[in-house]
Amino acid sequence: MIADNRKDSLLGLLEPSVEALGYELVDLDVQTGWRGVLRIYIDKEEGIELADCELVSRQLSDLLDVEDPLPGHYVLEVSSPGVERRLRTLEHFKRFCGLEVVVQLKTPKDGLQKLRGRILEVQEEVIVIKGQEQSWTIELIEVELARLLPVN
Repeated sequence: MIADNRKDSLLGLLEPSVEALGYELVDLDVQTGWRGVLRIYIDKEEGIELADCELVSRQLSDLLDVEDPLPGHYVLEVSSPGVERRLRTLEHFKRFCGLEVVVQLKTPKDGLQKLRGRILEVQEEVIVIKGQEQSWTIELIEVELARLLPVN
């Protein structure tokens, strides 16, 4: 996991270019080291195909070469968010309201670090998750990582 400020900086750099091409930048991952990887997840209403990933990869490669925001060598990968799509923004949570998610918290809530349940509602900065036996009200800033669960 990369530091929040570095991730925010990368999202701020890359998001305008991705959106200008007509895509949503869902999230990104950075793995540093000898085999560094910058993995970008994109989406659009019609879904993502290989040609979409290639187009965004070419655009971002040029931008990353000029801006050089990461030290060392790394491989750029562009992908669809997949069935276990990440939820990073309040808009993501609103769009998938009613669906089941797993939410990893930065610090435990009610003794739990990981919550599983259905997104019940989203208001301002607050997300309500309904589990089998209880509900949790969390703020977006409390979320370390959130993913949709595949629909059976």
